[in-house]
This record gives sequence, C-alpha cells and structure tokens, in this order.
Amino acid sequence: MRLIHWLASPPMALVAGVAQALSIADSWSGQPHWWLQGLSLAWLVWQLAHRAERQASWSASTWARPETGTAWRRALLLGWLFGLGWLAGTFWWLFISMHTYGGLNPVLAVLAVLGLAGFLALYYAVASGLFIALASARVLTRQPVLAALLFAALWTLAELARGSWLTGFPWGAGGYAHVDGPLAFLARYGGVYGIGFVAAALAALLTLAPRVRWRSARTAVTLAALLALAAWGWGERFCDVNLCYTPPSTHKRLVTQVALMQGNIPQDQKFVPGTGVVDSLRWYGEQLQANRAPLIVGPETAIPLLPRQLPEGYWPALLERFAQPDQAALLGVPLGDMEAGYTNSVVGLKAGQAAPYRYDKHHLVPFGEFIPPFFKWFTQMMNIPLGDFARGSVGQPSFEWQGQRLAPNVCYEDLFGEELAARFADPATSPTAFVNVSNIGWFGDSVAIDQHLHISRMRALEFERPMLRATNTGATAIIDHHGQVTHLLPRLTRGVLHGQFEGRDTPLTPFARWAARWSLWPLWIGCLLLAVICVALRRQR
Repeated sequence: MRLIHWLASPPMALVAGVAQALSIADSWSGQPHWWLQGLSLAWLVWQLAHRAERQASWSASTWARPETGTAWRRALLLGWLFGLGWLAGTFWWLFISMHTYGGLNPVLAVLAVLGLAGFLALYYAVASGLFIALASARVLTRQPVLAALLFAALWTLAELARGSWLTGFPWGAGGYAHVDGPLAFLARYGGVYGIGFVAAALAALLTLAPRVRWRSARTAVTLAALLALAAWGWGERFCDVNLCYTPPSTHKRLVTQVALMQGNIPQDQKFVPGTGVVDSLRWYGEQLQANRAPLIVGPETAIPLLPRQLPEGYWPALLERFAQPDQAALLGVPLGDMEAGYTNSVVGLKAGQAAPYRYDKHHLVPFGEFIPPFFKWFTQMMNIPLGDFARGSVGQPSFEWQGQRLAPNVCYEDLFGEELAARFADPATSPTAFVNVSNIGWFGDSVAIDQHLHISRMRALEFERPMLRATNTGATAIIDHHGQVTHLLPRLTRGVLHGQFEGRDTPLTPFARWAARWSLWPLWIGCLLLAVICVALRRQR
C-alpha cells in the first residue's frame, strides 16, 4: 500500500508530466514516443481516480458527503503539477535565450520559465479538478467510457485554451507525440487536437476500465473497438492504400528542385554590424548569386537588414539576379519603416513581377516581436534585439512559381494549423506546399530543433502538403505530404540542402476544409457539448 500511496503522491504527478514532455521529443534521440504520451496521461488519470476513491465514499454523487469535496481540490494540485512538469520539461530551452543570449540572471531566467509553465499549467489544473468534480463515483466505477469521454473533452478544451488565449502558446501539445504513431492517420480529419482528444480518451479508458465489474459487455466492446481503430490506423500507415493520404488524382506532378540555405550564423553575432551581419550578407549573397537551383530558400532574417540599409548595390544586384527566367528565391528579410511599422517578412523574387512578392508574419512572438502590456520592465533586463512589429493578415496569398503555390510561414507560425488553414478557403488557390523559414538559434543545440521539426511534420499530415524548412541552425529539411523527412541537413552546420519536392494540388483534407471555414470552433463546441452530455448522462444514472 505504501507503494500505491507513493505513486499517487503529488511529486509523482510532476514526474508523469516530465514523461509527457519526453514523449514529444526526447533529449537524446529527438524522436517522439506516442506510447509514453499515453502512459503518462493514463498515470495522471489513475492518480485522480485513486485520490477520489480514497476520499469519497463512492456514493451515487461526488457531492453526497462533505469529505468528497476535497477530491477535486487535490485534483487541481495533481493536474497543475502534471502540467508544470510537462510544460517546463518541454520548453526549458527558453532559459538559453534569456540567459545565454539575453544576459538575464540565471535565477531569474529559471523563474521566468517556471512562471510561464506554471501559468499555462493552470488550464490542466482546471480540467483535472472539473473531471473529478463532475464525474460521479458511479461513473468512474461503472461507466468508464462515459468518464473517459468526459476527461478527453475537458483535457482537449484545456489544450485549445492554451493554444488560443492570450495569443496562444500550444508548443508541445500532446498530439505531437503521435506524428509517427498509430493515431497519425487522424491528422487529416481532426488535426493535432483531434489526435490529442482520442489519445486522452484511450489513456483514461486504459486506466478506468479495469475498475469495472465486467457484468456488461458494453465497455469491453467499446474498448475493443477503440483499440481496433488504433490498430487499423497503424496498419494502414504502411499499406499502399493509406488512410493518411488523399487518393491520387489526375493532376500533373508538380516536382520542383529546391536549394535550402542554412547559414549557421552564431546567434550572439547575428545582428552585430561588424561580425554576424557582414558574415550573413557575404555568405547568403554568394549562395544566391552562384546557386542554379530553380528555387532557392533562405531562413528567417537571412538578410538581417532593411533593404535601404544594405550596402550600396546589394539589393539591386539580387533583384537583377532573379529577373532572369527559370529561377526564383524566397528570403527572410525585415521590411517597413517607422511610419508604416516594421515587419518580419519573406520576400519572393522572380522574373516578370512588377514588385517583389511579400509575406508579412502574422503570429508574432511575445517578448520577441511584441512586448505585452505591463512587461516592458522584463524585456529591459535582457540584451536581446526586441521590437514591436506590425502584423500581417491571416490567409495571405501564396508565391506562385512553375505551377507551385508556395505558402510561407515564419518561425513558429507553423505551430498554428488553424491559421495556415485560412489559406485553403478557396481550393483553387490553396497552397501546393508550405515553406517555413526559421531562426531558432536562440535556443542553441537543444531539443527545440527536434520539436519544431515534428510540428512541421504534423502540419504536413493535416493538410497533406509538403513542408520546406530553411533555418539558420536547423532543422533544415524537406518533408513530404506523408509527414516524412526526405532530406535533412545536419544541424549547426553551414551548408545548402539540395533536393526535390512534389507539390500537391489534390482535393483538400477534411481538416483543411472545416478549419479553413470555422477555424477551431468545431472542436471547441464539440468538446463543450460532449462534456455537457456526459454530465447529463451521469446524473440520470
């Protein structure tokens, strides 16, 4: 019994949360582990149910006895500790940007990471507390399917809230652990949050089902059906006719050769005029002039100065270079002025255009590209080039080249699938491929590189479109529409990745269709309705 009590203790909820973080991408191989995500979440559900079982009398209602009210309070603590371990273990590398490159006192940097993780963990604390408060003892012991659906609905609502409110920071959502797992086929239907919902339901059912006295075959049949569905998706993933993919259409193949540049400019020098800026301009300038690939892509702020600040003749030479036919370039460049505002942008250069193509980043990074109200004191403590950038609009046009419609996104914008979906509102102009330009050199040689790669892979699965990634330090890669990495440049090296990708002009995935029209509202409404239905059903039993 001591072992059981120890496993159910609050410190072990923190350990389970750290296991959830490792499931997204571990620190030694960088790979996701879908089974660890499920087990760590099942561990939390077991802790919640175990505590409720001890403190409640297992009467028909959790409100029946005064002492049972402490169960949901304990659930708040367990859920918060789980979220703290999960989130701090996922984006601990923010410490590197604040301390190593920002010069912030290491103690303050640690407190800042823990503070952010602790704040975001409140969503999961509320979800856990509500689960125990709303799921009666009868439901937990005799209706595990109902309880599992209630938990999945509340947990997904917490995930949606974290990813949407206060600009949203959904980095490390549980669904990313399944990019190579048996539930990956669900990405084309429900996106990463849909995968997370099913994973949460299965984890809860795995925990709660053994508590049932199997007098009814209903739970057993449901459990078997869910497991069969997961196994079917796993098998289909390796079949010639794959549920993950849209059946081939009669469109012509849109195969394009591409060169993805990775300058590996040291982050502490990147914006220094005498060192990193000169190095960037020289190396990227040489590559752009010498490379003969049909499409050349440079990372975020590959050109680290405004065009008017560049050395005389530099920008006109680039415009002249790509005024020639059969070649085009997409480059990360800051644009704007004091009056109109500055933007973190991607410029497209090709022959026959009146003016360069321009994409302006929409989803800005808090504290990096805009300073939230009342936090200027915090940013003043760091030596990082910060600014208040102007936002681009959602659903900006793609860059058209040789039949391709290339949709740029900058840095962590590929984290927000619902915003990328806005570009699929008109199927006739929807992207054939995504292009992510990033610079996460702020986070050193950390697991952030691997996590960001898996985020891009999930977007490829959701929309069944390839993703090209050009980064400063990694991971520079070509991801096909199956979500698989076909070409990869070693991280923290300077080089150019040459390869080809096949753009997709196939029918839209279900996720692309409904997310383009309604964003994530169907998931919000669906989970809320499901939670209400589960509560209503448990009150009737």
